[in-house]
Amino acid sequence: MDVKFPTLLCLTLLFSAILNPALSELCNQEDKKVLLQIKKAFNDPYVLTSWKPETDCCDWYCVTCDSTTNRINSLTIFAGQVSGQIPAQVGDLPYLETLEFHKQPNLTGPIQPSIVKLKSLKFLRLSWTNISGSVPDFLSQLKNLTFLDLSFSNLTGSIPSSLSQLPNLNALHLDRNKLTGHIPKSFGEFHGSVPELYLSHNQLSGNIPTSLAKLDFNRIDFSRNKLEGDASMIFGLNKTTQIVDLSRNLLEFYLSKVEFSKSLISLDLNHNKITGGIPVGLTQVDLQFLNVSYNRLCGQIPVGGKLQSFDSSTYFHNRCLCGAPLPSCK
Repeated sequence: MDVKFPTLLCLTLLFSAILNPALSELCNQEDKKVLLQIKKAFNDPYVLTSWKPETDCCDWYCVTCDSTTNRINSLTIFAGQVSGQIPAQVGDLPYLETLEFHKQPNLTGPIQPSIVKLKSLKFLRLSWTNISGSVPDFLSQLKNLTFLDLSFSNLTGSIPSSLSQLPNLNALHLDRNKLTGHIPKSFGEFHGSVPELYLSHNQLSGNIPTSLAKLDFNRIDFSRNKLEGDASMIFGLNKTTQIVDLSRNLLEFYLSKVEFSKSLISLDLNHNKITGGIPVGLTQVDLQFLNVSYNRLCGQIPVGGKLQSFDSSTYFHNRCLCGAPLPSCK
């Protein structure tokens, strides 16, 4: 009798699992309920066809489950199409670490306020969408964020200064929107990590905050805005900055005195109002890309380093630059 008991128990559990699939599922039933609500809010799109009530949601397309807790920790929709606004129910997946809607031109409306409830969120990408409205201040409450990408959308208004309160942020992409106003002074006071800053292709204006001199940014892209005045605070001998793109702005500063770190590999300053000459210090920098065209630079291009490895388009349309690869100085 004792020998048969485990067999009977196993058979009982097996039949129970067949009659009630939820018992054999890894998927948390609350998470499953929320995901089905999200699918309904998007009007049952083809990309979410695998989201069926009778199957294990840990096996569904576009989501992953944590290997230990079996809670949904990732929702990523970057193939296929969804339409409408981001459903409020995304905020009801409390273990979510990754939320991504990428290349979704029919995704509209504001950034969903319920996202603020996702305290475990590390990776947030809402890019190449038609999301509109402002960059919400509440994003600064997501203290575990390491990556924030809101690029290629229709966001308007100013950049909230509170984003500098994100202590673990490694990259901030706000490029290719319709943002206006100034770059926040607080961006010189990030608490913790110093993120790569991508703010290009907006309508940002005013001066670059001098507070940025205090931080060592790895990459900065402020190109194609309406920024004015000085940008020399971004540079410095002791910094480890690798890539700087300030092209197509209204920047006016004296380049001759700027000191560049040897870590710099790409420098783009084209289409500004920069004066002075090419600093001799740039001969000590192992540049892979350089463009200072369409400025107001003058004098001889220093000989050495990589400066003669670039063609004339790197230097042309300046006031009176001369020397290789441009015509020799008179």
